[in-house]
Amino acid sequence: MSGASVLFDAPGPRARLRNILLALATLAVFAVIFVWILCKFIAAGQFDWAKWKPFLTGNLWTTYVLPGVQGTLTAAAVSIVLALVLGCALGIGRLSPVPAVSWACAVFVEFFRAVPVLIMMLFSYALFAQYDVFPSQHLALAGVITGLTLYNSAVIAEIVRTGVHALPRGQAEAASALGLTWGQSMRSIQLPQAITSMLPVLVSQMVVVLKDTAIGYQITFVEMVRQGQSIGSAYGNYIPALIVIAALMIALNFTLSWIATRLEARLRRSKKGPAPLAARPVVQDGSAV
Repeated sequence: MSGASVLFDAPGPRARLRNILLALATLAVFAVIFVWILCKFIAAGQFDWAKWKPFLTGNLWTTYVLPGVQGTLTAAAVSIVLALVLGCALGIGRLSPVPAVSWACAVFVEFFRAVPVLIMMLFSYALFAQYDVFPSQHLALAGVITGLTLYNSAVIAEIVRTGVHALPRGQAEAASALGLTWGQSMRSIQLPQAITSMLPVLVSQMVVVLKDTAIGYQITFVEMVRQGQSIGSAYGNYIPALIVIAALMIALNFTLSWIATRLEARLRRSKKGPAPLAARPVVQDGSAV
């Protein structure tokens, strides 16, 4: 008889065998499709050495790839910083005991979570161009940053609110018993504890910001995917160009995740309390040092 789990009955021997066979069949189908597509690309000459040779020249990197990397990193870095600051403020505002502040932050968050990022980029770009808010050479960058900041700040606000709500109620009650105000409790007790638990989700959102910079090609923003398309048009090697750009994007995302993981581990170590009494060195007379 199969055991029970929280959400469903654990599969028995026959069900496990059936699941394995279905998984193998699915993998086989995907493998056949992948090999078929690969053969098509090979037949079209997309993997010929002549298609890859331009990537060994410095002119291609300085003209196409590096400007795209610079544009992507600039838009992502500025958007992440602004979204974190605005998102934390909105998340704390939603938790405010003042109804007007909480309601205003809730309206902002719900509105910008519902609007697609591309629409916000297009609207910001048109608005800035209409009123000459930024120089023409920075209009696309400003539109991308504005769209990414508004959307991701709304998402981060919900992450902050959820992280604080996930804390035990005793934290806020203990702060109130000590005579701390709501602001003091939030700043000194609740937020520092919630930050560590929120870090994995925040890192995932930062990766989303980095990838969403590619949407900026719709407003002529120079970023990595747009430059990959330009390479394909200039050298007739779309598949190799997109493979190289994809590898660079994966490397950037892995680097961002690695940095955030190291930061999370460091924060967790810094929050550890002092060593227990039994672990402290003992002098000869038996008293703890």
